[in-house]
Amino acid sequence: MLSAHQRCAVAGAATATLALLAAGLPTVATAADGPDLSRFYRQKIKWSACEGDGMPKDLQCGRVTVPLDYAKPGEGTLDLAMARYRATGKSRGSVLLNFGGPGGAGVPELAAGGKDFMGLTNGYDVVTFDPRGVGRSSPVSCGEGADEVSGATDGGVDSVDVQASLKAVKKAADECAKHSGPVLRHIGTVNASRDMDVMRQALGDKKLNYLGFSYGTRLGAVYATQFPKKAGRLVLDGVDTLTESLAEQGVASAEGQQTALEDFITWCAKDMTCPFGQDPRSARQQVVQLVDSLDEEPVPSDFGQQFSGQDLVGAMSQALYSQAMWPSLEQALNALVQDGDTRGLMQLSGGAALPDTPATPRRNGGLVAPEDVPLDNLPAALMAINCADDPDRPTAGQVTKDIDKLRAAYKEASPVFGPYRLTQVLMCYGRPKGTDYIRDEVRDVHTPKMLLVGTRGDPATPYRWTLETAKRLGSSAVVLDNEGEGHTGYESSKCVHRKVDDFLLYGSLPDSGSSCGPDSGD
Repeated sequence: MLSAHQRCAVAGAATATLALLAAGLPTVATAADGPDLSRFYRQKIKWSACEGDGMPKDLQCGRVTVPLDYAKPGEGTLDLAMARYRATGKSRGSVLLNFGGPGGAGVPELAAGGKDFMGLTNGYDVVTFDPRGVGRSSPVSCGEGADEVSGATDGGVDSVDVQASLKAVKKAADECAKHSGPVLRHIGTVNASRDMDVMRQALGDKKLNYLGFSYGTRLGAVYATQFPKKAGRLVLDGVDTLTESLAEQGVASAEGQQTALEDFITWCAKDMTCPFGQDPRSARQQVVQLVDSLDEEPVPSDFGQQFSGQDLVGAMSQALYSQAMWPSLEQALNALVQDGDTRGLMQLSGGAALPDTPATPRRNGGLVAPEDVPLDNLPAALMAINCADDPDRPTAGQVTKDIDKLRAAYKEASPVFGPYRLTQVLMCYGRPKGTDYIRDEVRDVHTPKMLLVGTRGDPATPYRWTLETAKRLGSSAVVLDNEGEGHTGYESSKCVHRKVDDFLLYGSLPDSGSSCGPDSGD
């Protein structure tokens, strides 16, 4: 799940993003392991002006060094890119941000969207980072693996072509390992959480104050479990599931995006320029027909590639993350329907052709230059981290046996997004199982009160996940009900923004179950 800040960041791999596989077994170390980590906890971050075009002058950059493998800290290190805005008022330390993904790089997100967090500089240095395997921090890549999987899964997967799809996924796994380097074996949320505790100490903070969006809520929940005595004020916005398998998450995402699509169509049908007319029921049928027709006969795009129905679904998926994107989506659909013009939809999805020869990854653990970050890093890291966090590994026989039933369930969840999401069932095939730590151990945390924000109209992280995760985390969790639309609430709702800032800055918590109205006001 990507945060609202990342809705246009997936580069030209809409279908591949959901089918991409990262290979290698993640080595997971828990916070209780015994190797000597003192040299990592003694470091201090050296800050300087961020280099590169478009970087704000008041944004500072630095790095922190962490062990590649927490179980064997002497066998290699990684540098993690960090950035901060200094506190303008009296500082009570730092607040660490994670924008979601998984696979979202924090440094460019804070550089581009820092104004949304300036209120927090009244009491904090506002800090973010590129997690291991992401952005400048030893970025993973799958090279041409995305194309392998995309070609085998375009239009969905059924019992007839499942074997071919599984072979393509396994081949993609080899490409991921080839292009990613040693970090791939040590990627995942459990190790990223340990990295955050090293950052906390390097920042000079006794407690971690944290604001995590979407996937970042999973990361925050894992930190609260691993380091309960180091948890300060934690906010989780757009709450992720801690228990559902990737296949179950795919159904939930399809349902959420279908609801968001229907809300968009209802809104669009009130406009005389809506490309599907003024009858919402007819408009919904026309969207399905448009997707099907483009899958049968794709149209050319300006990037020299064919634009299929699944490409359309990927573009709509990104645009539906925020209500603010609806006018742009309507305009882009008009251009497609009337003129066969795909440019607007490609822009909404961040569409661009991926390079034929991705950059060779650094193998020494140092930061890579911004221009050397592979264009497929976000989808490659998303799949690598999700697979590292998920212990389920159905066999080829199980997949073949269950695929028709799964396909029916996904299509019932959404005739538009269901086939697109179904590829999640395959994406970890062939890899050793991921950790069961999150599913088994992240529960009943003994931390100070933390704030969980759930949005009723969230297309990516359904509101019920907020309630389920709050119940699982126990009495420390306080729920804020955002009655608005879109993925996460901090950026889109003034009410949520105010209540989150009040908690982080002053420790003022709303009553659990209290709400923010849908109009971003009171």
